[in-house]
Amino acid sequence: MSEVALPGQTKRTGVGDAAVVRAREDEDVVVGGEIVRHRLSSRVIHWTVALFFFVCLFTGLPIWTPLFGWMATLFGGLSVCRWLHPWTGVAFSIATVVMFVHWFSEMKLTGKDREFLTPGGLVRYMRYQGEDSEVGKYNGGQKLLFWAAALATLGLLLSGIVMWFPEPFGNGVRQLSYVVHDIAFILFFAMIIGHIYLGTAAEPGTFGAIVRGTVTKEWARLHHPKWYRQVTGDAKKR
Repeated sequence: MSEVALPGQTKRTGVGDAAVVRAREDEDVVVGGEIVRHRLSSRVIHWTVALFFFVCLFTGLPIWTPLFGWMATLFGGLSVCRWLHPWTGVAFSIATVVMFVHWFSEMKLTGKDREFLTPGGLVRYMRYQGEDSEVGKYNGGQKLLFWAAALATLGLLLSGIVMWFPEPFGNGVRQLSYVVHDIAFILFFAMIIGHIYLGTAAEPGTFGAIVRGTVTKEWARLHHPKWYRQVTGDAKKR
């Protein structure tokens, strides 16, 4: 007897929908009314970086200022935070390197993307204004975030090493490391807030791409029209 999948199921697993199953291994493919945007490995990398970032955040804030001292109780006290924070920082840096290698080829800035480097371009991006039929899988703002996150991580890592092992360094370098660490953290935190906003409230349907791995065709056509045309084979600009 041949196996028949019920609606919403697949023959291979019997659970879930075809798009989610396809998203385990593939991306940039059309499955019914959806497009697979991120395969499972990409989503695991993304959420691993996010997890380590927030552990770094919640263990670092009690060290930074007594105002957030209450957060230390979540980890067993301030002494635990002082031990856990640098090790989590190392894990975060390693995960970010993996993310950098994984997405590097897709994050190269084009001449059109450089518009996002201007103050006006950034404002329009955050307000979600303007349309561009040549936006590919990642727009200039997303690429800029990728490179800014990489640079901020480098700043956090190098300054964190000096703070963790201060003995070999002079007093000037040690003092500078605190300034660099604080500035890099503040910029990184601001970027993450913007990233969360744009991935949820500003652009409904975006969050599912990094959870399920899929987006609707309508979402792709609206936000990333060039990528939509490439994936679907629709040569018409909309």
